[in-house]
Amino acid sequence: MLNQRTIEIIKSTVPVLEIHGTAITKRFYEMLFTAHPELLNIFNHANQKQGKQQTALANAVYAAALHIDRLEAILPVVKQIAHKHRSLGVLPEHYPIVGQHLLAAIQEVLGEAATEDILQAWGEAYGVIAGAFIGVENEMYQQAKSQEGGWADFKPFRLVRKVKESEVITSFYLIPADGGALAAHEPGQYISVKVQILGETHTHIRQYSLSDAADKGYYRITVKREDPVADRPGGKVSLYLHEHLEIGDVLPISAPAGDFTLDQQDSRPVVLISGGVGLTPLVSMLNTLAAKQPHRGVTFIHAAQNGQLHALKQQVEAVAAQHEDISVHWCYDKPTERDLSEKTFHKEGYIDLAWLKTVVPNRAACFYFCGPHPFMKAIYAALREWEIPTEDIHFEFFGPAGSL
Repeated sequence: MLNQRTIEIIKSTVPVLEIHGTAITKRFYEMLFTAHPELLNIFNHANQKQGKQQTALANAVYAAALHIDRLEAILPVVKQIAHKHRSLGVLPEHYPIVGQHLLAAIQEVLGEAATEDILQAWGEAYGVIAGAFIGVENEMYQQAKSQEGGWADFKPFRLVRKVKESEVITSFYLIPADGGALAAHEPGQYISVKVQILGETHTHIRQYSLSDAADKGYYRITVKREDPVADRPGGKVSLYLHEHLEIGDVLPISAPAGDFTLDQQDSRPVVLISGGVGLTPLVSMLNTLAAKQPHRGVTFIHAAQNGQLHALKQQVEAVAAQHEDISVHWCYDKPTERDLSEKTFHKEGYIDLAWLKTVVPNRAACFYFCGPHPFMKAIYAALREWEIPTEDIHFEFFGPAGSL
Protein backbone atom coordinates (compact mmCIF):
# COMPACT_ATOMS: atom_id res chain seq x y z
CA MET A 1 0.00 0.00 0.00
CA LEU A 2 1.04 3.61 -0.50
CA ASN A 3 2.05 5.76 2.45
CA GLN A 4 0.29 9.04 3.18
CA ARG A 5 3.13 11.19 1.85
CA THR A 6 3.04 9.40 -1.53
CA ILE A 7 -0.74 9.77 -1.68
CA GLU A 8 -0.51 13.50 -0.99
CA ILE A 9 2.10 13.99 -3.72
CA ILE A 10 0.03 12.05 -6.27
CA LYS A 11 -3.12 14.02 -5.45
CA SER A 12 -1.18 17.29 -5.81
CA THR A 13 -0.53 16.38 -9.46
CA VAL A 14 -4.25 16.13 -10.32
CA PRO A 15 -4.54 19.75 -11.62
CA VAL A 16 -1.41 19.26 -13.73
CA LEU A 17 -2.72 16.04 -15.24
CA GLU A 18 -6.00 17.72 -16.08
CA ILE A 19 -4.07 20.20 -18.22
CA HIS A 20 -1.18 18.13 -19.55
CA GLY A 21 -2.52 14.57 -19.37
CA THR A 22 -3.05 14.08 -23.10
CA ALA A 23 0.33 15.63 -23.95
CA ILE A 24 1.95 13.17 -21.55
CA THR A 25 0.17 10.13 -22.99
CA LYS A 26 0.83 11.22 -26.57
CA ARG A 27 4.54 11.46 -25.84
CA PHE A 28 4.39 8.18 -23.90
CA TYR A 29 3.09 6.24 -26.90
CA GLU A 30 5.69 7.83 -29.18
CA MET A 31 8.48 6.74 -26.84
CA LEU A 32 6.95 3.30 -26.25
CA PHE A 33 6.60 2.38 -29.92
CA THR A 34 10.03 3.77 -30.81
CA ALA A 35 11.66 1.55 -28.20
CA HIS A 36 9.33 -1.43 -28.63
CA PRO A 37 7.80 -1.50 -32.14
CA GLU A 38 6.72 -5.10 -31.53
CA LEU A 39 3.93 -3.74 -29.31
CA LEU A 40 2.31 -2.35 -32.45
CA ASN A 41 1.16 -5.94 -32.95
CA ILE A 42 -1.19 -5.41 -29.99
CA PHE A 43 -2.33 -1.79 -30.20
CA ASN A 44 -5.03 -0.46 -32.51
CA HIS A 45 -3.19 1.79 -34.96
CA ALA A 46 -6.33 3.65 -35.99
CA ASN A 47 -7.13 4.64 -32.41
CA GLN A 48 -3.56 5.88 -32.07
CA LYS A 49 -3.81 8.05 -35.19
CA GLN A 50 -7.17 9.49 -34.15
CA GLY A 51 -5.93 10.27 -30.62
CA LYS A 52 -8.59 8.10 -28.97
CA GLN A 53 -6.13 5.86 -27.15
CA GLN A 54 -4.11 8.80 -25.85
CA THR A 55 -7.23 10.46 -24.48
CA ALA A 56 -8.48 7.24 -22.88
CA LEU A 57 -5.14 6.66 -21.14
CA ALA A 58 -4.99 10.27 -19.99
CA ASN A 59 -8.45 9.87 -18.45
CA ALA A 60 -7.37 6.66 -16.73
CA VAL A 61 -4.21 8.23 -15.29
CA TYR A 62 -6.21 11.26 -14.13
CA ALA A 63 -8.78 8.99 -12.43
CA ALA A 64 -6.03 7.01 -10.73
CA ALA A 65 -4.48 10.21 -9.33
CA LEU A 66 -7.85 11.57 -8.24
CA HIS A 67 -8.77 8.36 -6.38
CA ILE A 68 -5.30 7.28 -5.29
CA ASP A 69 -6.42 7.28 -1.64
CA ARG A 70 -9.30 4.89 -2.43
CA LEU A 71 -8.31 2.79 -5.40
CA GLU A 72 -11.33 0.54 -4.83
CA ALA A 73 -13.35 3.34 -6.47
CA ILE A 74 -11.70 2.65 -9.83
CA LEU A 75 -11.83 -1.16 -9.55
CA PRO A 76 -14.75 -1.39 -12.04
CA VAL A 77 -12.63 0.51 -14.57
CA VAL A 78 -9.65 -1.73 -13.83
CA LYS A 79 -11.78 -4.80 -14.56
CA GLN A 80 -13.17 -3.26 -17.75
CA ILE A 81 -9.69 -2.48 -19.07
CA ALA A 82 -8.38 -5.85 -17.86
CA HIS A 83 -10.98 -7.61 -20.02
CA LYS A 84 -9.59 -5.76 -23.05
CA HIS A 85 -6.00 -6.52 -22.03
CA ARG A 86 -6.72 -10.24 -21.62
CA SER A 87 -8.50 -10.29 -24.97
CA LEU A 88 -5.54 -8.59 -26.66
CA GLY A 89 -2.85 -10.72 -25.04
CA VAL A 90 -1.31 -8.13 -22.69
CA LEU A 91 1.10 -9.93 -20.33
CA PRO A 92 2.76 -9.13 -16.95
CA GLU A 93 6.11 -8.47 -18.65
CA HIS A 94 4.57 -5.56 -20.57
CA TYR A 95 3.88 -3.54 -17.42
CA PRO A 96 7.48 -2.60 -16.47
CA ILE A 97 8.00 -1.40 -20.06
CA VAL A 98 4.90 0.78 -19.87
CA GLY A 99 5.88 2.14 -16.46
CA GLN A 100 9.37 3.10 -17.64
CA HIS A 101 8.11 5.10 -20.61
CA LEU A 102 5.15 6.64 -18.77
CA LEU A 103 7.47 8.09 -16.12
CA ALA A 104 9.87 9.27 -18.81
CA ALA A 105 7.01 11.02 -20.61
CA ILE A 106 5.87 12.71 -17.39
CA GLN A 107 9.39 13.95 -16.81
CA GLU A 108 9.84 15.20 -20.37
CA VAL A 109 6.48 16.99 -20.68
CA LEU A 110 6.48 18.58 -17.21
CA GLY A 111 10.18 19.44 -17.22
CA GLU A 112 11.38 20.98 -13.95
CA ALA A 113 7.89 20.65 -12.47
CA ALA A 114 8.44 16.87 -12.40
CA THR A 115 10.49 16.83 -9.22
CA GLU A 116 12.26 13.78 -7.90
CA ASP A 117 9.55 13.40 -5.25
CA ILE A 118 6.81 13.44 -7.87
CA LEU A 119 8.56 10.89 -10.10
CA GLN A 120 9.27 8.62 -7.15
CA ALA A 121 5.67 8.88 -5.92
CA TRP A 122 4.30 8.08 -9.38
CA GLY A 123 6.73 5.18 -9.69
CA GLU A 124 5.36 3.71 -6.45
CA ALA A 125 1.76 4.39 -7.46
CA TYR A 126 2.26 2.81 -10.88
CA GLY A 127 3.68 -0.29 -9.21
CA VAL A 128 0.55 -0.67 -7.06
CA ILE A 129 -1.84 -0.06 -9.95
CA ALA A 130 0.09 -2.37 -12.30
CA GLY A 131 0.00 -5.04 -9.63
CA ALA A 132 -3.77 -4.74 -9.46
CA PHE A 133 -4.07 -5.12 -13.23
CA ILE A 134 -1.71 -8.09 -13.34
CA GLY A 135 -3.60 -9.86 -10.57
CA VAL A 136 -7.01 -9.34 -12.18
CA GLU A 137 -5.75 -10.30 -15.63
CA ASN A 138 -4.06 -13.47 -14.36
CA GLU A 139 -7.41 -14.58 -12.96
CA MET A 140 -9.08 -13.81 -16.29
CA TYR A 141 -6.48 -15.79 -18.24
CA GLN A 142 -6.97 -18.77 -15.92
CA GLN A 143 -10.74 -18.53 -16.18
CA ALA A 144 -10.62 -18.30 -19.99
CA LYS A 145 -8.31 -21.34 -20.18
CA SER A 146 -10.00 -23.55 -17.60
CA GLN A 147 -13.60 -23.28 -18.86
CA GLU A 148 -14.97 -26.02 -21.12
CA GLY A 149 -13.66 -25.42 -24.62
CA GLY A 150 -11.56 -22.52 -23.33
CA TRP A 151 -8.09 -21.26 -24.20
CA ALA A 152 -5.81 -18.51 -22.91
CA ASP A 153 -4.23 -16.89 -25.98
CA PHE A 154 -5.39 -16.92 -29.62
CA LYS A 155 -6.94 -19.98 -31.23
CA PRO A 156 -7.57 -20.68 -34.95
CA PHE A 157 -11.21 -20.41 -36.06
CA ARG A 158 -12.60 -21.22 -39.48
CA LEU A 159 -15.13 -19.10 -41.36
CA VAL A 160 -18.11 -21.29 -42.27
CA ARG A 161 -20.68 -18.70 -43.33
CA LYS A 162 -20.66 -15.07 -44.50
CA VAL A 163 -23.95 -13.16 -44.73
CA LYS A 164 -24.50 -9.61 -45.98
CA GLU A 165 -26.88 -7.94 -43.52
CA SER A 166 -27.07 -4.45 -45.07
CA GLU A 167 -25.22 -2.32 -47.59
CA VAL A 168 -22.32 -1.89 -45.16
CA ILE A 169 -22.68 -4.66 -42.55
CA THR A 170 -21.83 -8.37 -42.88
CA SER A 171 -22.05 -11.27 -40.42
CA PHE A 172 -19.24 -13.82 -40.11
CA TYR A 173 -19.89 -17.27 -38.60
CA LEU A 174 -16.84 -18.90 -37.03
CA ILE A 175 -16.13 -22.33 -35.52
CA PRO A 176 -12.94 -23.83 -33.98
CA ALA A 177 -10.63 -24.98 -36.75
CA ASP A 178 -9.72 -28.10 -34.75
CA GLY A 179 -13.37 -29.14 -34.48
CA GLY A 180 -13.21 -28.86 -30.70
CA ALA A 181 -15.69 -27.52 -28.19
CA LEU A 182 -16.77 -23.91 -28.23
CA ALA A 183 -16.28 -21.85 -25.05
CA ALA A 184 -19.47 -20.27 -23.74
CA HIS A 185 -19.95 -16.52 -23.65
CA GLU A 186 -22.16 -14.05 -21.84
CA PRO A 187 -24.59 -12.01 -23.97
CA GLY A 188 -22.85 -8.71 -24.67
CA GLN A 189 -19.26 -9.99 -24.70
CA TYR A 190 -16.76 -9.65 -27.55
CA ILE A 191 -13.86 -11.52 -29.11
CA SER A 192 -10.59 -10.24 -30.53
CA VAL A 193 -9.78 -11.06 -34.16
CA LYS A 194 -6.15 -11.00 -35.32
CA VAL A 195 -5.32 -10.52 -38.98
CA GLN A 196 -2.11 -10.32 -40.97
CA ILE A 197 -2.71 -8.07 -43.96
CA LEU A 198 -0.49 -8.49 -47.02
CA GLY A 199 2.11 -5.72 -47.13
CA GLU A 200 1.62 -4.72 -43.47
CA THR A 201 4.56 -5.02 -41.08
CA HIS A 202 2.46 -5.65 -38.01
CA THR A 203 -0.57 -7.75 -37.24
CA HIS A 204 -3.87 -5.97 -36.50
CA ILE A 205 -6.24 -6.90 -33.68
CA ARG A 206 -9.83 -5.70 -33.47
CA GLN A 207 -12.52 -6.51 -30.94
CA TYR A 208 -16.00 -7.33 -32.21
CA SER A 209 -19.11 -8.06 -30.17
CA LEU A 210 -20.65 -11.48 -30.52
CA SER A 211 -24.01 -10.85 -32.17
CA ASP A 212 -25.86 -14.05 -31.30
CA ALA A 213 -26.68 -16.02 -28.18
CA ALA A 214 -24.41 -18.77 -26.89
CA ASP A 215 -25.07 -22.48 -27.46
CA LYS A 216 -25.46 -22.02 -31.21
CA GLY A 217 -22.36 -24.00 -32.18
CA TYR A 218 -20.62 -20.94 -33.64
CA TYR A 219 -19.44 -17.44 -32.85
CA ARG A 220 -21.04 -14.73 -34.96
CA ILE A 221 -19.58 -11.27 -35.37
CA THR A 222 -21.44 -8.65 -37.39
CA VAL A 223 -19.01 -6.08 -38.79
CA LYS A 224 -19.54 -2.70 -40.38
CA ARG A 225 -17.39 -1.98 -43.41
CA GLU A 226 -15.47 1.21 -42.61
CA ASP A 227 -14.74 2.81 -45.98
CA PRO A 228 -12.34 5.79 -46.18
CA VAL A 229 -13.90 9.23 -45.97
CA ALA A 230 -12.47 12.71 -46.27
CA ASP A 231 -11.34 13.08 -42.65
CA ARG A 232 -10.25 9.51 -41.88
CA PRO A 233 -8.79 6.44 -43.58
CA GLY A 234 -10.77 3.24 -44.01
CA GLY A 235 -10.83 0.51 -41.41
CA LYS A 236 -8.07 -1.92 -42.36
CA VAL A 237 -9.49 -4.91 -40.56
CA SER A 238 -13.14 -4.34 -41.46
CA LEU A 239 -12.20 -3.92 -45.13
CA TYR A 240 -10.05 -7.03 -44.98
CA LEU A 241 -12.89 -9.08 -43.50
CA HIS A 242 -15.41 -7.82 -46.04
CA GLU A 243 -13.21 -8.01 -49.13
CA HIS A 244 -10.76 -10.86 -48.54
CA LEU A 245 -12.04 -13.29 -45.91
CA GLU A 246 -13.68 -16.25 -47.64
CA ILE A 247 -15.43 -19.44 -46.51
CA GLY A 248 -12.82 -21.87 -45.21
CA ASP A 249 -10.30 -19.19 -44.23
CA VAL A 250 -8.84 -19.31 -40.71
CA LEU A 251 -8.51 -16.46 -38.22
CA PRO A 252 -6.81 -16.38 -34.79
CA ILE A 253 -9.40 -15.42 -32.14
CA SER A 254 -9.22 -14.80 -28.41
CA ALA A 255 -11.73 -16.21 -25.93
CA PRO A 256 -14.84 -14.09 -25.21
CA ALA A 257 -14.31 -11.16 -22.85
CA GLY A 258 -16.03 -8.04 -21.59
CA ASP A 259 -18.15 -6.86 -18.67
CA PHE A 260 -21.01 -5.29 -20.68
CA THR A 261 -23.21 -8.29 -20.06
CA LEU A 262 -26.87 -8.98 -19.51
CA ASP A 263 -27.83 -9.55 -15.88
CA GLN A 264 -29.77 -12.80 -16.15
CA GLN A 265 -30.38 -12.94 -12.40
CA ASP A 266 -32.64 -9.88 -12.63
CA SER A 267 -36.29 -10.44 -13.49
CA ARG A 268 -37.24 -6.85 -14.28
CA PRO A 269 -38.07 -5.67 -17.81
CA VAL A 270 -35.19 -4.87 -20.16
CA VAL A 271 -34.81 -1.96 -22.59
CA LEU A 272 -32.20 -2.42 -25.34
CA ILE A 273 -31.29 0.74 -27.27
CA SER A 274 -28.82 0.76 -30.16
CA GLY A 275 -27.52 2.93 -32.95
CA GLY A 276 -25.89 1.69 -36.17
CA VAL A 277 -23.69 -1.36 -35.74
CA GLY A 278 -23.99 -0.87 -31.97
CA LEU A 279 -26.91 -3.28 -32.08
CA THR A 280 -24.59 -6.32 -32.18
CA PRO A 281 -24.19 -6.98 -28.43
CA LEU A 282 -27.85 -6.10 -27.88
CA VAL A 283 -29.03 -8.69 -30.43
CA SER A 284 -27.05 -11.26 -28.48
CA MET A 285 -28.88 -10.11 -25.34
CA LEU A 286 -32.24 -10.19 -27.13
CA ASN A 287 -31.74 -13.73 -28.43
CA THR A 288 -30.66 -14.87 -24.97
CA LEU A 289 -33.70 -13.30 -23.34
CA ALA A 290 -36.02 -14.89 -25.91
CA ALA A 291 -34.53 -18.32 -25.17
CA LYS A 292 -34.16 -18.11 -21.40
CA GLN A 293 -36.45 -15.34 -20.06
CA PRO A 294 -39.14 -14.91 -22.73
CA HIS A 295 -41.68 -13.37 -20.34
CA ARG A 296 -39.35 -10.84 -18.75
CA GLY A 297 -40.54 -8.04 -21.01
CA VAL A 298 -38.15 -6.62 -23.61
CA THR A 299 -38.27 -3.36 -25.54
CA PHE A 300 -35.79 -3.34 -28.43
CA ILE A 301 -35.15 0.11 -29.93
CA HIS A 302 -32.78 0.66 -32.85
CA ALA A 303 -31.73 3.80 -34.71
CA ALA A 304 -30.34 3.70 -38.24
CA GLN A 305 -30.06 6.14 -41.11
CA ASN A 306 -32.53 4.10 -43.17
CA GLY A 307 -33.64 0.61 -44.08
CA GLN A 308 -30.73 0.03 -46.45
CA LEU A 309 -28.28 0.43 -43.56
CA HIS A 310 -30.39 -1.42 -40.97
CA ALA A 311 -28.75 -4.77 -40.19
CA LEU A 312 -30.39 -7.84 -38.62
CA LYS A 313 -33.84 -6.25 -38.90
CA GLN A 314 -35.66 -9.34 -40.12
CA GLN A 315 -33.99 -11.53 -37.49
CA VAL A 316 -35.01 -9.21 -34.66
CA GLU A 317 -38.57 -8.91 -35.98
CA ALA A 318 -38.79 -12.71 -36.25
CA VAL A 319 -37.82 -13.06 -32.58
CA ALA A 320 -40.40 -10.45 -31.55
CA ALA A 321 -43.10 -12.17 -33.63
CA GLN A 322 -42.65 -15.33 -31.57
CA HIS A 323 -42.85 -13.62 -28.17
CA GLU A 324 -45.68 -11.31 -27.14
CA ASP A 325 -43.54 -9.81 -24.36
CA ILE A 326 -40.93 -8.52 -26.84
CA SER A 327 -41.57 -5.32 -28.79
CA VAL A 328 -39.37 -3.65 -31.42
CA HIS A 329 -39.18 -0.03 -32.54
CA TRP A 330 -37.17 1.46 -35.41
CA CYS A 331 -36.02 5.08 -35.72
CA TYR A 332 -34.65 6.37 -39.07
CA ASP A 333 -33.16 9.85 -39.41
CA LYS A 334 -32.76 9.67 -43.20
CA PRO A 335 -35.47 7.29 -44.46
CA THR A 336 -35.52 6.36 -48.12
CA GLU A 337 -38.60 6.75 -50.31
CA ARG A 338 -39.16 3.02 -49.93
CA ASP A 339 -39.01 3.31 -46.14
CA LEU A 340 -41.58 6.11 -46.28
CA SER A 341 -43.91 4.34 -48.68
CA GLU A 342 -43.75 0.95 -46.96
CA LYS A 343 -43.72 2.42 -43.43
CA THR A 344 -40.83 0.22 -42.40
CA PHE A 345 -39.96 2.34 -39.35
CA HIS A 346 -41.73 3.88 -36.36
CA LYS A 347 -40.11 7.30 -35.93
CA GLU A 348 -38.41 9.68 -38.31
CA GLY A 349 -35.56 11.66 -36.82
CA TYR A 350 -33.61 10.87 -33.67
CA ILE A 351 -34.45 9.06 -30.46
CA ASP A 352 -35.49 11.55 -27.80
CA LEU A 353 -36.92 11.30 -24.30
CA ALA A 354 -40.45 12.27 -25.31
CA TRP A 355 -40.60 9.38 -27.79
CA LEU A 356 -38.87 6.95 -25.42
CA LYS A 357 -41.62 7.55 -22.89
CA THR A 358 -44.23 6.48 -25.46
CA VAL A 359 -42.56 3.17 -26.36
CA VAL A 360 -41.04 2.05 -23.06
CA PRO A 361 -43.93 0.59 -21.04
CA ASN A 362 -42.13 0.55 -17.71
CA ARG A 363 -39.29 2.86 -16.65
CA ALA A 364 -38.55 0.51 -13.73
CA ALA A 365 -36.35 -1.52 -16.05
CA CYS A 366 -32.72 -2.32 -16.86
CA PHE A 367 -31.43 -0.16 -19.71
CA TYR A 368 -28.61 -1.28 -22.03
CA PHE A 369 -27.35 0.83 -24.93
CA CYS A 370 -24.53 0.95 -27.46
CA GLY A 371 -23.72 2.92 -30.60
CA PRO A 372 -21.69 5.86 -31.90
CA HIS A 373 -20.37 8.24 -29.26
CA PRO A 374 -22.78 11.14 -30.00
CA PHE A 375 -25.71 8.70 -29.97
CA MET A 376 -24.63 7.31 -26.60
CA LYS A 377 -24.26 10.77 -25.10
CA ALA A 378 -27.79 11.63 -26.20
CA ILE A 379 -29.27 8.40 -24.81
CA TYR A 380 -27.40 8.75 -21.53
CA ALA A 381 -28.60 12.34 -21.13
CA ALA A 382 -32.19 11.29 -21.86
CA LEU A 383 -32.10 8.48 -19.30
CA ARG A 384 -30.62 10.71 -16.63
CA GLU A 385 -33.24 13.37 -17.36
CA TRP A 386 -35.86 10.64 -16.94
CA GLU A 387 -34.24 9.96 -13.56
CA ILE A 388 -33.35 6.37 -14.36
CA PRO A 389 -31.05 5.22 -11.51
CA THR A 390 -27.39 5.04 -12.47
CA GLU A 391 -27.20 1.39 -11.45
CA ASP A 392 -29.86 0.55 -14.05
CA ILE A 393 -27.94 2.22 -16.91
CA HIS A 394 -25.44 0.00 -18.73
CA PHE A 395 -23.45 0.88 -21.85
CA GLU A 396 -20.34 -0.02 -23.81
CA PHE A 397 -18.00 1.95 -26.05
CA PHE A 398 -16.67 0.41 -29.24
CA GLY A 399 -12.96 1.19 -28.86
CA PRO A 400 -11.26 3.16 -26.06
CA ALA A 401 -13.66 4.31 -23.36
CA GLY A 402 -14.92 7.86 -23.74
CA SER A 403 -16.97 10.08 -21.49
CA LEU A 404 -20.74 10.50 -21.49
